[in-house]
Amino acid sequence: MRRAIELGQSVRRQTSPNPWVGSVVLAADGSPAGEGATAPPGGAHAEAAALAAAGELARGGTCYTTLEPCVTQGRTPPCAAALVAAGVHRVVVALIDPDDGVQGRGVASLAAAGIEVVTGVLAEAAEESLRPYLVQRRTLRPYVVLKLAATLDGRIAAPDGTSRWITGEAARGDVQRLRAESDAILVGAGTVRADDPQLTVRTDPPPLRQPLRVVLGRAPDGARVQPALEMSGDVRGVLDELGRRGVLQLLVEGGASVAGEFHRAGAVDRYVVYLTGGFLGGDDGVAMFAGPGASTMSDLWRGRLVALERFGDDVRLDVEAVTGQ
Repeated sequence: MRRAIELGQSVRRQTSPNPWVGSVVLAADGSPAGEGATAPPGGAHAEAAALAAAGELARGGTCYTTLEPCVTQGRTPPCAAALVAAGVHRVVVALIDPDDGVQGRGVASLAAAGIEVVTGVLAEAAEESLRPYLVQRRTLRPYVVLKLAATLDGRIAAPDGTSRWITGEAARGDVQRLRAESDAILVGAGTVRADDPQLTVRTDPPPLRQPLRVVLGRAPDGARVQPALEMSGDVRGVLDELGRRGVLQLLVEGGASVAGEFHRAGAVDRYVVYLTGGFLGGDDGVAMFAGPGASTMSDLWRGRLVALERFGDDVRLDVEAVTGQ
């Protein structure tokens, strides 16, 4: 199952709106027979790819998969039926798929066909890998990542509004990879007016598709972000609409006003903060969040630090929101 999770993660930026699933097939004697991962939309799912690689060795063998096999005909045939046709003896599943079209029906169809089914193996690791997909299916809204770049004294811009560049080239390259994992990138109209960003992914190799560009408010004529989806309304309404559009992961890159709105709404699932080893000093400068904050330590917002990585002279901290915060 660890190998299956690795395979799924390796195609993380290629499969959306489908989940990035990995699968490993063992022959009847327990030896490796085939492995696969979800192809870009319209291509084979992970189980089908692993079965194709295994061929006849799959008969009587075991299939490990990070997410419950699908049961409905879409652009590709259902994986549960493919497993039955291949004659596998046992299927080991990390997670039940919360999608309304699956949600236990996959494992039920396998069991009905006489296949031994085991669920919950390395579920926590698979949950971490597939979290944006799982959140979107469970809540019908995107998994929200708020990205911030700040000095050690917590400023995201100088008193004159300049913010380029707080972090170095290595950290900015990582932001491109974060964009590539996202289905949509959101900023406020103020950021568009101030910085005129393109909001595109610039990686090598280039992405299979560019994320949807979303502007809260109206982008000025001639802005480089055109064409973009212009939205208005409260944060929850925006997320509901993006969820209906099939956005699995939303990357919020707005300034202090947008960051503050999403934070106070409790709408952020993960905070990605790039800190540079520098200070602006003084009382001026732009803080991470505009608007009111906690007035006493008993109201301090606390998340869970889940990752810390160094990029040159900068560090990336990933902080996950805690349920009920």
